Amino acid sequence: MPSDDPHRRPDGVDDATVAAVGRVTEAIEWVERARGHLYEAHQLMGHADGLFGEAADALAAAGHPTQAARLREEVVGRNVVDGRWTFQLVEEFDDGYWTEVRAHERRVRDELLDGRRHVFESEMKEDRRTHGRPGHESRP
Repeated sequence: MPSDDPHRRPDGVDDATVAAVGRVTEAIEWVERARGHLYEAHQLMGHADGLFGEAADALAAAGHPTQAARLREEVVGRNVVDGRWTFQLVEEFDDGYWTEVRAHERRVRDELLDGRRHVFESEMKEDRRTHGRPGHESRP
């Protein structure tokens, strides 16, 4: 691999360090997946709230004003958790936990791998690919 390869292990870094930093990165990837699910829940709940509003309108139009009013007053716009809609959960997650763990992951990479990303995976690729075979190139 060329010496300027951003995925190459820096000189003097041992296997245990590469593996340990790889675990930190793997943990971040799981946090990113969880964040995606949190955004998914945010959008699903927003859509459901809109549908409840449409359902209240349909109930009223069908001659059921009591049920429509109760749905609008008790369900439409209701907090998902105490005092919060899902956008507030997303913001708190992003501004707190997500921001903090990403900073720690980056600091570990900066301190131990000169900021290089996916060194563990890059080495795994080199070990697993068939050198010289089309579709198994090291880099684009």
